[in-house]
Amino acid sequence: MTHVKVCGLTTLEDALAAAEAGADLLGFVLVPSSPRRVTPEQAARIVAGLRARGVRLPCVGVIANLGAAEAQQLKSGCGFDLLQLHGNEGPEVAAALYPGVIVGRAVSGPESLADLARYRAYAYLLDSRGAEARRGPAGPWDWRLLRSVTLPGRVIVAGGLTPENVAEAVRLARPWGVDVASGVEAAPGRKDRAAMRRFVRAVREVDDADETDG
Repeated sequence: MTHVKVCGLTTLEDALAAAEAGADLLGFVLVPSSPRRVTPEQAARIVAGLRARGVRLPCVGVIANLGAAEAQQLKSGCGFDLLQLHGNEGPEVAAALYPGVIVGRAVSGPESLADLARYRAYAYLLDSRGAEARRGPAGPWDWRLLRSVTLPGRVIVAGGLTPENVAEAVRLARPWGVDVASGVEAAPGRKDRAAMRRFVRAVREVDDADETDG
């Protein structure tokens, strides 16, 4: 099964809607420059609200350029299950946070992936740009690149995904998961429920077709 991460959630209402739509992971951006940024206090309230309503999906905090100690404190204070590193963190930060860490990487070509084996991670999220510049829709990168490289673990494809193109991304890249933020929004930081349902449905249709073919 391809895992679906809905990221850039800013309200409990949207987080609950993402869970109801069939998301497998819920993402919250704590990078100050992001239009989808939530404060640690806001994130903690949303995560607590999810748990109080019986939602046990993994919650992911997206951060950039924090030290391991500060990141761990943030993870504990917000109640996150995982942290996603989307800055210039070195392998030592990922190692200190392992296994509860996703390593994000902006992909411009094969050279962007050359050192990923140095990072111990729960998964590797490959995006078309970093978290600090997420204004407006991102463009997709060449997902076929993943056919020519060997990566050290689970891969999550992100960057420019929408309900209309995610099926192609899954078929071409065969990732462990896919990540969507702006592609299912009604406005920056506010999700479109129908778009989230269409996105998850498109992924599941590819999964179901693969099972049938298998």
